[in-house]
Amino acid sequence: MNHATDLLLIGGIMLLALGAHTLGQRVHVPRVTLLLLVGALAGPSLLDIIPVRVSDNFPLVTELTLAMVGFLLGERMSVRDLKDGREAIIVSLAVTLVTALIIFVVVWLVTQNLTASLLLAAIATATDPAATLDVMREAGSRGPLTRVVAQVVAIDDAWGAILFSILLVFAELVSGNGSAVIESIGFGVYEVLGAMILGVLLGLPMAWMTGRLKPGEPMLLESAGFVFLAAGIAGALELSYLLTCMALGVTVANRAHHHVRPFRSIEGIIEPFLATFFFLAGFSLEWDLLPTLGLLGGAYVTARIAGRILGGAMGGQLAHSSHAVKLRNGACLLPQAGVAMGLALVATDRLPEVAFILPLIIGSTVFFELIGPPITMYNLKRAGETGRGYEEPADDD
Repeated sequence: MNHATDLLLIGGIMLLALGAHTLGQRVHVPRVTLLLLVGALAGPSLLDIIPVRVSDNFPLVTELTLAMVGFLLGERMSVRDLKDGREAIIVSLAVTLVTALIIFVVVWLVTQNLTASLLLAAIATATDPAATLDVMREAGSRGPLTRVVAQVVAIDDAWGAILFSILLVFAELVSGNGSAVIESIGFGVYEVLGAMILGVLLGLPMAWMTGRLKPGEPMLLESAGFVFLAAGIAGALELSYLLTCMALGVTVANRAHHHVRPFRSIEGIIEPFLATFFFLAGFSLEWDLLPTLGLLGGAYVTARIAGRILGGAMGGQLAHSSHAVKLRNGACLLPQAGVAMGLALVATDRLPEVAFILPLIIGSTVFFELIGPPITMYNLKRAGETGRGYEEPADDD
């Protein structure tokens, strides 16, 4: 079979990513957004200039990319970096709970549908760690805001998954599907705890091997092997591969003597995967769903933005964070992608009567994936934490 088209596409994506990075530095737009837009323009919903079959590889690219992202986020949860971990936990819980509460109230007022209100409240808490991490890497950001946001995106999807499992139980009770309650509780516990246990079990031998097989040398084969093995086993066991790889990273960060090496090895190969991931994500976006959002979609988008910002401010206040962290951390948590759509799929599969949730989440995801990264970049810049020579934050902030 001739793979000339596929090779041309891969090479083109790599060069587009390079161009997006260069252009993004000039116009101060994250390459995430530029790659999404280019992918969308090439996709079937707009210009349709690339064969639709390229999206067949998207699930594999997604799992490979998010497996590495999860592992890298795990490094942020090391004991060395969690001296201020209490701050991140408080902020993440506040953002999760405030977002869920605001979404629940707003959706209930618009629809009077208690089942949809419960499910959308949980789904809205999910973020896109890949986009957030890529913006930070591109900006070269360092500082309190960067640290807190990186730690929050590393754990808030876990809070979201737990909250979704709980609210799904209540939604099924409300809808009269009480027979599935035990199954829902079991699913939530199994997915979250199972992923953490698997990550730790694989992380212990990985941490022991770090630096032992080839002392002082890079360990790409070891690192990539364990990360992809963890994702594969998690998928076979129907566990969250993102949480599994995050637990793997946390274990290595805390147990390995040379804990930095495996993370630097993965960082060295993740760029092509991220570029392909964001291009294919844009290619797969269903733009024709945006006009169908209507009143509920507008209310959901507005409420989620308000929930993120207010939750971040409340969490920062409770955690006694710096002014910049209190003011800006919530706005850095707007990107929303695969986890939200996965939760929406589970919700509509369990409760077909709220099938309208899926197109709403897909449409709002398009919106948040486009506006989220630039807003994150802007707030990192205004906080004076980017490494591109930006000015210090203004006094009025």
